[in-house]
Amino acid sequence: MNVGTAVVLLILCGVVALIIRKMVQDKRNGKSLQCGMDCQHCGGHCAHKAE
Repeated sequence: MNVGTAVVLLILCGVVALIIRKMVQDKRNGKSLQCGMDCQHCGGHCAHKAE
């Protein structure tokens, strides 16, 4: 593997990690794409219980 490929791979892994982190934070804050970003009014089908 050459240096350019390694740099692109590291950047790609960093972007994926940031996306996953954002999704976890949103889920913890009661926001989810499955609930229209509002788990408090989803009717209880979300895995996350809004407080």
